[in-house]
Amino acid sequence: MKILCVADQRSPLVYSTGIKERFKDVDLVLGAGDLPMDYYGYIVSSLNKRLYFVFGNHNLKHYDRLARKSQAFSFDPESVNQHSFGSILATGRVIRDKKTGLIIVGMGGSIDYNHGVNQYTDSQMYLKLFRLIPRLLWNKLIHGRYMDIFLTHSPPRGLNDREDPCHRGFKSFVWFLDRFKPKYMLHGHIHLYERNIPREIQYKNTKIINVFDYYVLEPEL
Repeated sequence: MKILCVADQRSPLVYSTGIKERFKDVDLVLGAGDLPMDYYGYIVSSLNKRLYFVFGNHNLKHYDRLARKSQAFSFDPESVNQHSFGSILATGRVIRDKKTGLIIVGMGGSIDYNHGVNQYTDSQMYLKLFRLIPRLLWNKLIHGRYMDIFLTHSPPRGLNDREDPCHRGFKSFVWFLDRFKPKYMLHGHIHLYERNIPREIQYKNTKIINVFDYYVLEPEL
């Protein structure tokens, strides 16, 4: 299985005429935020693959129409009208993708640094995560695991984040990883312009990956 992950900026290797050949064996696409919806649309129309996304703290033109309607519950992507540009909103949702069998939890936004749109305090983020618990417990009972992938825009506090107010991660995400143990956490928000900055770190049961620009994940589940 291969998953194309994108975040934060249009990649010239993705946004190109060669996308079909370069990513022809991709099974799923995940968007970790701060990307325009037409970019997601281009990926979906080019690859004809399902794309789940969360909003970041930029490129929020469609946020009012989609993300503020999002509620914490599990849903069937085939039947719920949460599509935009062919992509499916994952914010605040527990999703089991039927084609891959993956259980994905989405949570968008960044830490509150100037009271902007889609910014949250840690207390607010804890409440958002608490709403997911009933469905996660159901997954553990029925599927033997809470989730496979935690898809976010921001990183956890102290793990792949930075010290400036805008790019600090959520402490609540650390609690979430400790409690529900996803195999992977995929995030954006932290731009990687230097090659010596690591993209991946291992935290207990979870591999945390900064998918800035683009990243192809081959999950071991």
